[in-house]
Amino acid sequence: MSDADDDCQDTRQEVLIAESEVPVTFRDKGHCVVRSGRWRCPYTGKVLTDPRQLDVDHLVPLHEAHRSGGDAWDRDRRERYANDLSDPMHLVAVDSGANRAKGDKAPHQWMPAAPEHRCEYVRAWIDVKARWGLRTSPPEQDYLDRAQQACANGQVPPLP
Repeated sequence: MSDADDDCQDTRQEVLIAESEVPVTFRDKGHCVVRSGRWRCPYTGKVLTDPRQLDVDHLVPLHEAHRSGGDAWDRDRRERYANDLSDPMHLVAVDSGANRAKGDKAPHQWMPAAPEHRCEYVRAWIDVKARWGLRTSPPEQDYLDRAQQACANGQVPPLP
């Protein structure tokens, strides 16, 4: 992850700082590396205070973006995608175990275990893909359509 604003905090640290529910503490005097904070994982609902238990997840994983049209991007666009801090749902601090279970899967293959976050996840997935001009596969689109309908009806989209 890069440090786009040259403040010694790479993208991971920027996400941890932005998403902590309390002011973070730092490991160093330069305030470059986060030591602690309080994060609520949107995938599991768990509350974590140690950043070592968190991954910073690309909501639409890098490999999924590559499969969906990102393979045609130049190096600069790939770098921007990998480190985009302009959308708070693009990069999210999540429980590392949940992130590893997700891997590079699309919503028709994986959804957050926490039901209260599934509609938000679907909306964010659709928004990220649209903003970056990424395609959806037919099975992915079918699941997203059904999930959006469930959300519109006040229901929780089922796990795939």
